[in-house]
Order: sequence, then C-alpha cells, then structure tokens
Amino acid sequence: MSTASDVSRSHDRDTADLARFGYKQELRRSLGLFSSFAVAFSYISPSTGIFTLFSLGLVTLGGVFIWTWPVVALGQFIIALNFAEVSSHFPLAGSVFQWSKYLAHRTYSWFTGWIYLFAGIITVTAVVATLPLALIPALQGLGWHSLGIGSSSTVLHTQLVVALITLVVITVLNIYGVKLVAIINNTGVLFEILGMFVFALVLMAFHNHQGFKVVTDSSGLHVGPNTFLVAMFMSLFVIYGFDTASTLAEETRDPRRSAPKAVLYSIVGAFIIGGVFLLGTLMAIPNMHKAIGASWGPANIIEANFPTAFATLYLLVVSAAIFVCCLSILAATIRLSFGMARDNQLPFSKPLAKVSPTLHTPVWTCITIAVISAIPFIQYDGAGVIAIAATAMIYFSYFLGNLAILGARLKGWPKTKAPFRLGRWGLVVNILGLLYGGAMLVNFAWPRMQSNPTPKQEALALNFHVGWLNGIPILWTVFVFIVLLGVLYYLIVGRSKEFAPVTAPPDGEPIPAAEGAA
Repeated sequence: MSTASDVSRSHDRDTADLARFGYKQELRRSLGLFSSFAVAFSYISPSTGIFTLFSLGLVTLGGVFIWTWPVVALGQFIIALNFAEVSSHFPLAGSVFQWSKYLAHRTYSWFTGWIYLFAGIITVTAVVATLPLALIPALQGLGWHSLGIGSSSTVLHTQLVVALITLVVITVLNIYGVKLVAIINNTGVLFEILGMFVFALVLMAFHNHQGFKVVTDSSGLHVGPNTFLVAMFMSLFVIYGFDTASTLAEETRDPRRSAPKAVLYSIVGAFIIGGVFLLGTLMAIPNMHKAIGASWGPANIIEANFPTAFATLYLLVVSAAIFVCCLSILAATIRLSFGMARDNQLPFSKPLAKVSPTLHTPVWTCITIAVISAIPFIQYDGAGVIAIAATAMIYFSYFLGNLAILGARLKGWPKTKAPFRLGRWGLVVNILGLLYGGAMLVNFAWPRMQSNPTPKQEALALNFHVGWLNGIPILWTVFVFIVLLGVLYYLIVGRSKEFAPVTAPPDGEPIPAAEGAA
C-alpha cells in the first residue's frame, strides 16, 4: 500500500521529470493507471461509435460488416504501438503536437497540432450529436413520447437541443477539474464494459434470431473491396483516441510507464468489448432484410427484442457511456489546445494557457473549445457526416505524427532507453502504421455518397451557400478550409511569434525510475 511519503516522492519525481522539458507542474497530477486507461477507453467508447454508424455498415454489407472490426483494430494497434513508445519518451500534454515538436521541426509540428486540434473539435461535435441517438429513445420509454416524433426536421431539432445541452454540461465538468472527470470516467467505463459485454451475452443466449452464421450473411448485398471499405467507417470511427492517455500525461502519475500501458490496454479492451457487442447485436436482429431496408441501428434492435422497461434501462446505460465519451474527448482536446497555447502557438495563447490556481484547469481553453465545437451545429444534418469528417482529420494528424516519428527513427532515434520500447521492431511497426494510415486516408477522401458526399447529395441539408462548393465532397471542403485557415494564420502571425524553447533531456541521460515499478 502506498504511503503519503511514497505519493509525495512520486509526485516530486514526476514534477522534476516535467521540469527537464522546460515546463512547471500546473495541472493536478491525480490519475493512476486505471484512470488513464479509463479516459482513453472512454474516448474510444465502442458504444458511441457503434450507435453512430452501425446502420451504415449494416446497409452496406449486412452481417458481413463485422469483419471490418478486427481489420481496423489490428491497424490501429500497430499505430498505438508506435505511439506508446513515443509517449514513454515525451510524457507531455499535447500528443502528436509535442511528439512532432521534438522529432521534426517547428513548422511541421505546428501544422500537425493545428490539424489534430480541429480533428478533436469536430470529434467533440460528433459525439455530442451521437448521444441523442440513444438518449431520445430512452426518454421516450420513460414517457416523453413527443420527443423524436414528427418530420425529419423536427427530429433533427430535438437532437440538436440535446446535443447542445450535453456540450454545456461536459464543459462545466471539465472546468471543475480532471479529478472529477476521472471519477465519472471510471464509473462510466465500468458500466460500459459490464453493460455491453453482459448485454451481448444475454442477446446471444435468449434473443438469437440469426445464429453465428450472421457473420457470413450479406443478405444479397454485394461484397467487394469498395463495399468493404465503406462498411469500415463504423469501425474507423470507434477505434481512435487511444493517445488520450498520453495527452493527459501531465496529470498522470508515473506517465512514462502508465501512459503506454493505458494506450495499448484501451485498444485491446475496446476490441473485445465492442466485438462481442457487435456479434450479439447482429445475432439479435429478428429480420435481416427488414433491418437493412429500414437502416436499423442498435436502438431499433434493442427495442425489437425487449419489453419497453428493459430496453429503456439499457438505453440509459448506453447513454451514460456515450456521455462519458463526450466528457473524455473534450478533456483530451482541451489538453492539446493548452499544450499548444503554452508554447505560444495559438491565437490568444496567453489566456488559453492560463491555469486556474484553485481549479487547476485551463478555464478559458475549456470554454473556447466548447464554443468552436458548437459551430457545426449552425447547419446540423445528423451525426453521420460529422463523424466521418472527424475521423478523417484524426487519421491525417496520426499520419503526420507517424511521418515525424519515422524521420526521427531514420536519423537514429531513440538513443535513450525508455520504460516502453519497441527496439529493433520500431522501424517495421512505424512503416506498417504509415501504410495502413495512408490507405485509410485514400478511403476517407474517395468521393462517394455513403462516406464523402457533396451537399447536393445530402439534399442541401448542409449548404455552403456557394454554388460550386455544394458540388464538392464535404470532407474536401472541410479539410481545405482548415488547412488554408492554418496557412494564413501561420504566415501572417504564427511564424513570427516567439516560440517556447524546445527543451528535452539529452540523449543518454537516464530516465527517472519509479520506486517499485516492474
């Protein structure tokens, strides 16, 4: 059992380690290994991604779409191995921004951080837009029958109101500190793991309409490379954000050891829990052709198999898991913004980098990220398109981070041993991660109605109010706008701003050891 003196020594060691990078300890270091894992797992949140894009996979490949799950999980685990090693060397708030800052150069790291920042912001928008998909049916089960009823515009308006309320609540919780966020996260993750896993077993045992053969049943839908790539989008939206454990490194005890473990554990846990839930949900579909024709999601399958009371209870559990996911993703995006602002790399960096002396959180950063996350709701067209755009931006920032790491490896990095290391396999893992990430970027960018439509194909529910823009795939427009905005800011202001010194422990300097660590 840890004593007060052990905790104090550990805190002093972590504080001194952070000081070697030129930063002082301002954030409250209160997360242990489980809390670090829980934040990363809740960012991934299998229930959130599955509820968002399950119907896309189902209407594309039928039950066969479950095979996209292990393919994406393996690809992301390869990337996570690479990130785990880097996080063991650089236990700092900021993830790929910090890593590329130390392994590449200033301009490259700035653009990597800029892309990742907006990817996180759009992800916040996507997940708060996902919560109504589970919460509204649950509230209807509790007697609020008027919710979600009426025309498509009325349904979208109700979803929008719930999403905005969620955004306000998670912002307030993040302002009040990472410890409160961790308590909610830990509880929510336990409910999600037990709820999804146990519920999937119940579906398999008592509501098995399809049998295990469902995983080979396409229900007459064409199974080919293109349809498989489209069906992958649900899995792609689920399994990312594992680097959150490293993003919160300055609030984690012994982060050089805890963060890499949490990064990898989160993917393994999400793969197992999400895979079992997917299988149970597919097996419980009463009529596959009807489900495909009506674009069923998990909520429809739950309501088709259980009495209203039980279905309502489970949807409330899922809603809680999605809420925790919202909380975690906002926390990670806030830390990235804080890390960049602390280095004087964002507009209004001074107030964004200021940490409240009582709450130990960057309050203005919390508010700013929440406000920008609300902008896409000006023209809200459901969670699907937002989710795909967010995932594509995340993958691009991961790709940029992996390129920086590869460049450093080719120059001999790492020369210092860290608690987690890949050794001679580092270069192989790095290259495999880039090949996988590059292939998925092409998949995201490919113009197709299911995954990268134009506003015209969306019936102008999203309207850029410029004729020719409405004929361009949405993801292309979003990407070009964010990049151009970044280029203009960097050329006009950013490159002339004083850059925080890039301070790192010299190669060969021993890394502080944790007492009692394996």
